[in-house]
Amino acid sequence: MEIRKLRALRPTSEAVAYIASPPYDVVTTEEARTLALGNPLSLLHVTRAEIDLDEGCDPYSDAVYLRAVENFRSMQREGHLIREEVPSLYIYRLEVSGHCQTGVVGLCRIDDYDSGKIKIHETTRREKEDDRTRLTSDLSANPEPIFLTYRDREEVDRILADATLDRPMFDITAQDGVRHTVWRTQRSDELCHAFTRAPCLYVADGHHRTASATRVARARRLANPYHTGKEDYNWFLCVLFGSSELNILAYNRTVSDLNGQSVAEFLEAVSERTYLHADTSPHPARKFEVSMYVDGRWYGLRFAPSKTEDPVMRLDMSRLQEDLLQPVLGIENQRTSDRIEFVGGARGTAYLEKIVDEKRASVAFSVYPVSIAEIMDMADRETEVPPKTTWFEPKLLSGFIIHTFERASGSPV
Repeated sequence: MEIRKLRALRPTSEAVAYIASPPYDVVTTEEARTLALGNPLSLLHVTRAEIDLDEGCDPYSDAVYLRAVENFRSMQREGHLIREEVPSLYIYRLEVSGHCQTGVVGLCRIDDYDSGKIKIHETTRREKEDDRTRLTSDLSANPEPIFLTYRDREEVDRILADATLDRPMFDITAQDGVRHTVWRTQRSDELCHAFTRAPCLYVADGHHRTASATRVARARRLANPYHTGKEDYNWFLCVLFGSSELNILAYNRTVSDLNGQSVAEFLEAVSERTYLHADTSPHPARKFEVSMYVDGRWYGLRFAPSKTEDPVMRLDMSRLQEDLLQPVLGIENQRTSDRIEFVGGARGTAYLEKIVDEKRASVAFSVYPVSIAEIMDMADRETEVPPKTTWFEPKLLSGFIIHTFERASGSPV
């Protein structure tokens, strides 16, 4: 693999705690508006610029992207975002409740994504991909990093252990208690060289942003008569973590209705297809077990272990779809159905209970988390997992390091 240093756009030490914000896709518009209230420097004013317009506005309207560009330029013009003197890689550590993961921030090649050396495990939704493509193109920047992983490499681990002994550039603790520490490393060249021995990388989180960066690069290549392949738009911003350090939570589901059935009829239909028992824990203890909340009560579901060699069909998400969601609830396609909602595991099972108890959904499913080994196996086989299968926690913050690139003419931003 090839990774590259960058002359980053980054916050000043005075502004970093105000600029750093959650990724655009883990908060709703309403949540983003609340988080950014009274803080004009939050990067959410760039990544979710609809929060600066009237409530109910179309989040994909021209006005949203124009406001994003205006806000982004204003943060640079006013000196809150500044340009680094020299190209570098950076080291990013997240710590919370005894969990610690340390990664490398740098640039990866669009060509490695196109050739399959940067592997994916999810397909993208066109509307979301179009949105991030438009934002990336209008900004001429990757405002948020893509979360990549790799099979652990001892050489990388040794360099990171030494480099993190230095004084950090940023060290802040977010409202959720996660500590975020960023170093500018003097060992960039060693790290770049160490990754040349890695056979591939995997997109852990950020499939839409990766696909969007690729689309922007292709458009810039076509529009630039002087294209050489060395331009910055041929690269995208990423953070690379060793796979053993990652923490994956469940990605749970709620369904709005019981497909015309009463609770009793629904439970009877479920019991005909899987082992069902009442008053179970909201947290399934192992694979092929799912906890289901309906009518104020938790039920345990147990599926027979799959005999297929297909790694996708061995996932709990697939078993839930094939044995219950489709035949009992009539959910033909989780990607397109407007009756199903996806709930990240960080919200907890109490949130699932709240949604159902408040009649915003009729039933909720708490699933057992997928493992990183399963994700890598499916990516290696070029198979796709069901939508919203992995929730990585803790989440990266956006805004520490930003990658900007040239316009089509080759002139800088």
